[in-house]
Amino acid sequence: MTTSIRIGIVGYGNLGRGVERSLALNPDMELVGVFTRRDPESVTAVDAGTRVRGIEALDGERGDIDVLILCGGSKSDLPEQTPALASAFSVVDSFDTHARIPEHFDAVDAAAKAAGTTAVISTGWDPGLFSLQRLYGEAILPQGETYTFWGRGLSQGHSDAIRRVPGVAGGVQYTIPSDDAIARVRAGERPGLSTREKHTRECFVVLEDGADADAVREAIVTMPDYFEPYDTTVAFITAEELARDHAGAPHGGFVIRSGTTSLGSSQAKGSSQAKGSSQAKGTSQSIEFRLALESNPEFTASVLVAYARAAARLAASGDHGAKTPFDIAPGLLSPKSASQLRAELL
Repeated sequence: MTTSIRIGIVGYGNLGRGVERSLALNPDMELVGVFTRRDPESVTAVDAGTRVRGIEALDGERGDIDVLILCGGSKSDLPEQTPALASAFSVVDSFDTHARIPEHFDAVDAAAKAAGTTAVISTGWDPGLFSLQRLYGEAILPQGETYTFWGRGLSQGHSDAIRRVPGVAGGVQYTIPSDDAIARVRAGERPGLSTREKHTRECFVVLEDGADADAVREAIVTMPDYFEPYDTTVAFITAEELARDHAGAPHGGFVIRSGTTSLGSSQAKGSSQAKGSSQAKGTSQSIEFRLALESNPEFTASVLVAYARAAARLAASGDHGAKTPFDIAPGLLSPKSASQLRAELL
């Protein structure tokens, strides 16, 4: 009989609840419990039978958990939690501040290697699945350009960053892609697009009593990595409007690689192809990967759960240290055996 992979959830917001729901759909996994910094009595789990304990209770769980799935925010939670918890457990996180992934990897790798654990970082759909599509596109079409468009949708990480601004009682952020930019890329133009030309960011914020709206807006639009590179608007709304109009969490996007797979006649040695023919400009190819998500946190959670399976397998084989989706064979994500995958999916 196959032993279930024992999972702990650290943090219990939208992402943590999504992980609990996803685990219920994966029969090779079992949820040991939820671990939170909040008062456990104040947390109501999706399943009434799920145990909820304080994060300090993890000290007594080292032999009972195979992988911790970390569901905190990338702005301030995961930079501290992932290396700290990788010192005792194998972990998976969804750290999504792209510019800081290299330093996050180094910190987690040092902790995991010292402890003999396996830590998979920056899983989800971007970084994560979109990262893989960018890699595949560049490897398959080395002569070309890659374009990533996000949205229209609610960003978990950026919304979390807004809520941590002093004076903010609540808020969400939507990423909106440029329809014109997408159309130009799909037409094979390969335009040079700046960050601002590809997306805008739209924020809806509930202020704390007495907060300075201008100071809050300035703190948001100038936030490095998150909002400063984009044209960002901030609208102030009531808590009632936030609950009524922004309770859902849709998202999605595209990765498009446009390239050529043959040299033009002016480039090919000894070519006799007539100038101006289709061969002269190469053979045009395009790869497109699309996600359309009704629930961003539930989908991200489902990716985390699949990578938790891979983390457990790598840890059991003695392959320790930090990993990213680039380092993990696709077969490790599936509950099926290698022979089943060859027979059913290859």
